[in-house]
Amino acid sequence: MSFGITKTIPAKAGVEALESLYDGSLEEFEFHMAGAEPKRLNLGDYVYTIFNDQLHGRCKIRKFITGAKNPNSGKPRILVIVATPGDRLSTPVPKKGHRGTRYTDGADWPA
Repeated sequence: MSFGITKTIPAKAGVEALESLYDGSLEEFEFHMAGAEPKRLNLGDYVYTIFNDQLHGRCKIRKFITGAKNPNSGKPRILVIVATPGDRLSTPVPKKGHRGTRYTDGADWPA
């Protein structure tokens, strides 16, 4: 199993946002999470992507950028930069979407 976080790609972003993580059109992508410093995540962990209540793939964490602020609340947040293209499942796995960030041990990722 591979530790990481799950992030839901918003439906309003469209399937194009999801595809861009796996089609080779980007070198890296920025996710964000609340907090000032990553406490449970490390470089090399994964961001697992959910779209339309399905787990589609994962991208390896390349770096963290701390010191950012949420533009709406002013609270600290961490920018999580992942390498793309990521690993994509040939068949998505059911996984309920959510807001924010959730930690995962990667148990939903097929062996």
